[in-house]
Amino acid sequence: MEEIKIIKSEYVTSAVNKKTCPEELLPEIVFVGRSNVGKSSLINSLTNRKSLARTSGTPGKTQTINFFRVVLSTNHQPLTTNHFYLVDLPGYGYAKTSKTNRKLWAKFIDEYLSSRRDIKFVCQLIDMRHPPQESDLKSFASLVEKNLPVLVVATKSDKIGKTQRQKHLDAIKNSFGIDAESILPYSSTKNEGRSELLDVILNSLIK
Repeated sequence: MEEIKIIKSEYVTSAVNKKTCPEELLPEIVFVGRSNVGKSSLINSLTNRKSLARTSGTPGKTQTINFFRVVLSTNHQPLTTNHFYLVDLPGYGYAKTSKTNRKLWAKFIDEYLSSRRDIKFVCQLIDMRHPPQESDLKSFASLVEKNLPVLVVATKSDKIGKTQRQKHLDAIKNSFGIDAESILPYSSTKNEGRSELLDVILNSLIK
């Protein structure tokens, strides 16, 4: 298997509307999911950085769209570019803020997903320990409606025993109506799924 390395990763900006999104056009890999599902932890695991993305035990802590510029090193040719953005969206579902703010976030997120032309695919994170909730299903349906490729990432896979894992993966698969290949188990603490996700990202950058 080809070795893929992330040789650089850096925080770029936090956007609160379309005008504050980065002007530099790069491929974008987007992370969505319920509040506290582990988006920031996954980004830190993927980039091999302890605190590139801020993590918090408080649901709803991420209240902006955060852009991180990443540079890959690989011997694969040709690539359209080896630079891309990881994009961390505010969590949906429970958030410790007002209903008005949640509506504003939802509108901004929808505008971002509908208007950005360089989104390669979206990682929808689901806590592997629990069946998808109604908000997860609505988010997934919205992404499909926008014709955005979706990879379901089942986070916190290390919290599930091996004998129970398939049962939990089947519950996610059946809820979304997708095949098993569209689900990637991931553990940010053990980096399980990291190389597989890097492979998916690499493939999205190939001409």
